[in-house]
Amino acid sequence: GQFQRLGLKAPDGESYTQTVPMVQTIPAADATVTLKVGDEATTLAAGDEMVLTTRSEQPTVSVQDSALVFVGYGVNAPEQGWNDYEGVDVTGKTVVMLVNDPGFHVGDESLFGGKRMTYYGRWTYKYEEAARQGAAAALIIHDDEGAGYGWEVVKNSWTGAQFDLPIEIDAEPRVPLAGWLTQAQGQQLFERAGLDLAKLREAANRKDFKAVPLEDASFSATLESKITRGESRNVLALLPGSQSPEEVVIYMAHWDHLGQNPDLEGDQIFNGAIDNATGIAAVLEIAEAFVTQPSPPRRSVLFLAVTLEESGLLGSRYYVNNPVLPLEQTVGVINLDALQVVGETRDLTVIGYGSSELEDVLAKVAQEDGRSLHAEASIEKGFYYRSDHFNFAKAGVPALYPKTGDDHIEKGSEYGLQVSADYIANRYHQPSDEFDPAWDLGGMVKNLGVFHRVGRALADGGEWPNWYEGTEFRAARDAMMAERAERSQGAAAPGG
Repeated sequence: GQFQRLGLKAPDGESYTQTVPMVQTIPAADATVTLKVGDEATTLAAGDEMVLTTRSEQPTVSVQDSALVFVGYGVNAPEQGWNDYEGVDVTGKTVVMLVNDPGFHVGDESLFGGKRMTYYGRWTYKYEEAARQGAAAALIIHDDEGAGYGWEVVKNSWTGAQFDLPIEIDAEPRVPLAGWLTQAQGQQLFERAGLDLAKLREAANRKDFKAVPLEDASFSATLESKITRGESRNVLALLPGSQSPEEVVIYMAHWDHLGQNPDLEGDQIFNGAIDNATGIAAVLEIAEAFVTQPSPPRRSVLFLAVTLEESGLLGSRYYVNNPVLPLEQTVGVINLDALQVVGETRDLTVIGYGSSELEDVLAKVAQEDGRSLHAEASIEKGFYYRSDHFNFAKAGVPALYPKTGDDHIEKGSEYGLQVSADYIANRYHQPSDEFDPAWDLGGMVKNLGVFHRVGRALADGGEWPNWYEGTEFRAARDAMMAERAERSQGAAAPGG
């Protein structure tokens, strides 16, 4: 309704929505894993010792007597000259690996992102790479520091319903069985196999690391799941560009949250006022700022409210697989997710700071207001890979994830950090994430002004921002731009 009120266009000329099909998988709570070394078999129960799931859409998935191979961090990163799978065939085998990136556990700042987690450190990547390598199953050994959260988070996130896009519309590789082991169970497995996990972890942080088979060790599991299908919708609207309407800048936010939990006493509704009504409000306000300006931007601007972020970034993944304008024509993405209400600040936080040239545009605009940029406080937790822009990044499209700053103009940084910490502790993913009439929205308004000016600069310019050299998504963008240039040349050639 708001998009229609603003006079924005339905991207396809007919509808402001994009239907997103989804698959729900509920793994059996009584699943077990058997780890066998020689004649000794150990059975682990779901929850306290391991978790197990599948994205195969099969009600029964069974892996029996699969050989175990330790593949370090499970990383194959050509731009880093790193391949943990080099020289080993894991087809039909079960790979065991560490969470986070090479370099993290030994404090080697020269490897990957140093303390900052990269795409390769995320569990999602590790399972995808295991699938590409042909593994039958993939197990990650949990540790609090490497994951950025305790075992209870793993346990709570991986029990109950899991959501995905249907296999037939999503080409992302899927390992048949994926799971985690507690650190204690990982340690015991290696000890029984006659290996020292601590020494292997250290070795896995060197470029000359070679995968290590767990001799005479095997993995067996059968997972029963309940599979159902459903659908939701993205909501999207287009402001056509005046000169290059085929080129587009995207503002996005997720409109979903966690719904309702009838098992709770008292308030059962997860309103998601910060996460992410703030982002949706921001997109609508920025859209209004664009349409009320005297002239339209040179390039098109797409305002995209995606669904199913809380269920695995599915709405944005579906859009990336089915864009209304080609990804090679997408200049960049600005994702607005959970904007803290702190008040006016001297700074802005950029999640994943040091990723793309979109930050150069943001820095210039922020500097005009006398404001600075900085990275998030917990760079080791990989927040950049946990919101919707990540799907665009994986495809190669530069993506900016800006947040409210910390340094309050009167109360300082300690106050701003305290506001954020209080939200995480007392309201994040809880029914208490509610709107408060006492909120100081002055800082929010100023921030939206900055984010609007960044998008306007991109939409009025002719530049094609890229990822910084050495980042994990640079190669995908380079290939995309090369293909775009080739097509443009072909179209311009006589008879083309």
